Amino acid sequence: MNAVTWMVVLLIAAKWIWQFWLERLNRKQVLAHAGRVPEVFKNFVDEPTYAKSVQYTLAQGRFQQVEITFEPVLLLIALLSGVLPLGMGWVSRHWGTTPWAMAGFLFVVGLAFSVLGLPLGWYHQFRLEERFGFNTTTQKLWWLDRVKALGLSIVLAYPLLALVLKWVEWTGSRWWLWAWATLLGFQLLMVVLAPVLILPLFNKFTPLPEGSLRERLLKLSGRTEFRARSIQIMDGSKRSRHSNAFFTGFGRFRKIVLFDTLIGQLAEPELEAVLAHEIGHFKKKHIPKMLVMAALGSLIGFYLIALLAQQEWFYRSFAFEAGSLVPALLLFGLLGGVLTFWLSPVAHWLSRRYEYEADAFAAEVMKEPVSLIGALRKLNEKNLSNLTPHPFYSGFYYSHPTLLERERALTGDEED
Repeated sequence: MNAVTWMVVLLIAAKWIWQFWLERLNRKQVLAHAGRVPEVFKNFVDEPTYAKSVQYTLAQGRFQQVEITFEPVLLLIALLSGVLPLGMGWVSRHWGTTPWAMAGFLFVVGLAFSVLGLPLGWYHQFRLEERFGFNTTTQKLWWLDRVKALGLSIVLAYPLLALVLKWVEWTGSRWWLWAWATLLGFQLLMVVLAPVLILPLFNKFTPLPEGSLRERLLKLSGRTEFRARSIQIMDGSKRSRHSNAFFTGFGRFRKIVLFDTLIGQLAEPELEAVLAHEIGHFKKKHIPKMLVMAALGSLIGFYLIALLAQQEWFYRSFAFEAGSLVPALLLFGLLGGVLTFWLSPVAHWLSRRYEYEADAFAAEVMKEPVSLIGALRKLNEKNLSNLTPHPFYSGFYYSHPTLLERERALTGDEED
């Protein structure tokens, strides 16, 4: 343990303390409103549903406390036990230091963290979600999803890691620019190919049948000049009763997707308003803006990795030998979230601004806010959303405004 490792320990501890404090703060806020339905929500939430949403929020909070404790403990064990440099040394001795061998080491470390987190994921799905009536998946399907995800990682992520390491051999000190360009190109390619090749591996997509809903949504698409290849229904109900809607893909591959659960929960004008909201994200160019921000973030990340790879003290602090890019990539991957966590309120603030803009677009297209407000109310009710989060908690964690904030913005009762 030296000054660097102590600083890392303190940063990890600070994140845990802050998360734990926010959770306790939110819990007190929820309990303060738990006795009866707040007046502002009484016209669409009954007492039993509100009581169930309070219990669901509290259960999620207890689970989050376990999760936010498990993750830093696991991270500290990995960083301070010496298992990472020992593992890298073992791979080097038996498989060499080629890009493929070192990418394999990085891949296995990531896989180990994922495997160790499986019990928590399983408990959340088959205990917590099951208790509140949201889980509809089977053990077989849940494990099959993980196997498919592993297969995709082997096919896509592993070669990508090897290519990043190969750029060091090909381009020397400028490797980080080439690696960033490679990652950016891969991400853009996935935006196009994922809806066609990857999403169908997990869900079944069927065209929206002929009828009044399809006609209504196609008219909306036409008057907003949003050209989509098709409107499809996704069988989200085979995993959960939670619902959503989105569009995916670019150009001629773009398609509108509605969860089958969403269609069962909302009336046709409300479905139209939800789709208008999603189209609002497209018309306001939120997706390209977020892609640009993500690209800039990854560029900064690769540059910082390149700097750290030149610092012998950084390697020595975690018992690695200098001279290889691999430890810098590994440590940055493990510790990057500890630092970017503190920037999440800024990213979520921007995301909430985008949601307000998309809501305003939907209200303008629909020529009234009532349909969207009705949809938001039903979705919050059906999903047992926390209707009374603490402002600090929602400000730090929520990528969407709360229901009350969105209603006030739509009706003009409060500045958004």
